[in-house]
Amino acid sequence: MTPTGQPIDTHIHMDHEPELNKYFKACIKAKSSDLHLKVGQVPRMRVYGSLKPTTGETLSEEKMEQLVFEIMSAAQKDFFLKNGAIDFAHEVTDVDRFRINVFRQRGMISLAARRITSVIPPFEHLHLPPIIEKISMSHEGLVLVTGPTGSGKTTTIASMVDYINANRSCHIVTIEDPIEYLYSDKKAMVSQREIGIDVPDFNDALRSLMRQDPDVVLVGEMRDRETIQAAMRAAETGHLVFGTLHSASAAQTVQRILDLFPQEERDLARQTFALTIRGIVSQMLLPSIKEGFSRMPAVEILIANPIVKKLIGETREADLPSVMRSCVNEGMQDFTESLSNLVKKEYVDIKAAFDYAPNKEELKMALKGMRSAASGIL
Repeated sequence: MTPTGQPIDTHIHMDHEPELNKYFKACIKAKSSDLHLKVGQVPRMRVYGSLKPTTGETLSEEKMEQLVFEIMSAAQKDFFLKNGAIDFAHEVTDVDRFRINVFRQRGMISLAARRITSVIPPFEHLHLPPIIEKISMSHEGLVLVTGPTGSGKTTTIASMVDYINANRSCHIVTIEDPIEYLYSDKKAMVSQREIGIDVPDFNDALRSLMRQDPDVVLVGEMRDRETIQAAMRAAETGHLVFGTLHSASAAQTVQRILDLFPQEERDLARQTFALTIRGIVSQMLLPSIKEGFSRMPAVEILIANPIVKKLIGETREADLPSVMRSCVNEGMQDFTESLSNLVKKEYVDIKAAFDYAPNKEELKMALKGMRSAASGIL
């Protein structure tokens, strides 16, 4: 998250390739998802979910400053020196960008970078359930994609937005910090607004949103009450709104949203949320045993049918998992269903499924009778 006051001038002009790009290109070659640089350590890359040291040089304080400040504008450098942390995106090739966080730890500069390819994968490449297409083509309401850091939320939501881009004549407005995937106009027109470049902060972007005549809105992370309120207002007035949240399940998502409101506003917020919610997609990434795939998503899907809306309005989130299990014909599924399918299709092994399962007893019942080398688990 970029603090309010991020400088507007974030453009840099260079007549040579920055040295840091060699680290980013090594990430791309190794099919790594993340790069970590820390003073006194060799660079580390996250490959297939595990953080691994490289054979590169140990980084000195001077080297870190040189690498990091070379890719910052003067305004970004000033902001970092004043605040101790900054987020921005850096383009390495025509199809590869990195979402970068530079921060201080123990008085020294560190860098964490997440690789974001500009090639937006379609649903089938992400192994997402077919119901995602139907959710994406809703004409109004709030759609949330949730999960822990590194669970693929950004990629899933980009795939959903690009599906709309290819199939619906409309205006899509995104508010991003920073812009990660670049959309090319297809059937839709896409306006991407980056915090710190196109608009000073999220609040300014949200205030001016309705004057831009959007049909579809991506507001990114639901980080505070103001963002949630703006998203629900837009959904109430006939717009399709996408957002992300760090929560582990659909039921937890509802509670996490409402906890952002003070007690005296919570009843109204609950009713508004029940009215506007269209669907919640919660996901996690597991290591895959399928050749050609490093990781595979397990996905929980809650569709806001009349029963779901009624339960949310009546403070009965605890009953949502049973609704997901009983409404499979509507495209809903819980993590147990998703994990058991991944095991049965031999995309992930049983041990990994149990390691990630929110309810191990339910998964054990779902897989009962399967022959497996991991017989001790079952």
